[in-house]
Amino acid sequence: MQLPSPDELKQKRIDLGLTQSDLAKRAGVSQPLIARIEAGDVDPRLSTLRKIIEVFNDIEREDIYLRDIMNRELISVSPDESIDAAVHIMEKYNISQIPVIQDGISVGSLSEDMIVRSMTDKKTSVVSHMKIGDIMGDSFPTLSPNTDVKTASYMLEKNPAVLILEKGQVTGVVTKYDILKLLSE
Repeated sequence: MQLPSPDELKQKRIDLGLTQSDLAKRAGVSQPLIARIEAGDVDPRLSTLRKIIEVFNDIEREDIYLRDIMNRELISVSPDESIDAAVHIMEKYNISQIPVIQDGISVGSLSEDMIVRSMTDKKTSVVSHMKIGDIMGDSFPTLSPNTDVKTASYMLEKNPAVLILEKGQVTGVVTKYDILKLLSE
């Protein structure tokens, strides 16, 4: 991995619309240090360079909205389907939780954990024929497609997914995995 040159750091700062003072404040360093780094007068510590790059990355992420990363092919189940049907769908798509949707509206969620918990009290054959509505949990939270990724990240700390709601209808989903994929882009 190649470290950015002073000119590249300066250009990146300018491209992101930051002043030297803004960058310094966000990175927790002084503005004169930023000026000296950009002028090539001083070689920054690796920890300082890391702080500067983290600020750049944070600002770039602020410009990403859920509409840019949401999965529009919503995989869901209805509350009237059997647990067995849900398990097959979850296996097919390799997912551990699934929204429960009825007439385009989120009415609950189902996870592997919920299914396993229901099996502690009942026989497997009984659970597989139960309706999803009998064991489903609360709906995933909903957000607008115009919500920034940072806001969604806070919600995903406590929820496995957020549903994207447009005109009262669920049109997509964003999971923790979708946010993590941003790190590799």
